[in-house]
Amino acid sequence: MTTPETALADLQALANPEVSAGMSKKHKIAREYLGITNPELDTAYKAWRKDTNVQERVEIADYLWNGNIHEGRIAATKLLTQARITSDDGVWNALIRYLPQVDTLAISDQLSAALSRRIEAHPERLDIIETWATSEDRWTRRAVLTATLPWAKYSNPKTSDLLILDRILGWIELLAPEHEPIIQKAIAHWLRSLSKHNKSKVQDFLDEHGTTLKAFALKEASILL
Repeated sequence: MTTPETALADLQALANPEVSAGMSKKHKIAREYLGITNPELDTAYKAWRKDTNVQERVEIADYLWNGNIHEGRIAATKLLTQARITSDDGVWNALIRYLPQVDTLAISDQLSAALSRRIEAHPERLDIIETWATSEDRWTRRAVLTATLPWAKYSNPKTSDLLILDRILGWIELLAPEHEPIIQKAIAHWLRSLSKHNKSKVQDFLDEHGTTLKAFALKEASILL
């Protein structure tokens, strides 16, 4: 059975010093990097999932996250990224614990992917997401956009999804005047994703609020219109 310690050992066995040497410069954060590829990480966490239950996965994820190794944090969030979990409170609570410690795009994106699955499973959690829009932490504000991205991608949304969509657009309106690059890029990506199947909704938003976006974000959000 996979334990937190054996999971870490699995990652350490995959370390590639030649690759890891340049990762600190790339990610701009001082922490340990092992130089593991994404396919290797995927193989590892899928193997762990086969012989663990949900609680054990949370324990492994906590151990890897707290170890503060780049690939450990990526693997932790990948392990908890799953569409269907019968009882997911432990997973949700773990992801919420991790969020204030996010400091890179790669970790933010993977954590957001895990969060989005849990929000889709329980849309009432959007009440919590709403509070993030006014967080002092820029990565938490970014998660408002990246963790709700599924609602920008639904090609056949239900009535309830359309109500949620309008709610999220209200949060985007709140965040749009903020010129923090990671926020502007996330807004542009969200709106561009929505424009693939709901151009009118994006056009209406940009007609009213487009001037609050940075020029590059407005251009990217409009590219499919």
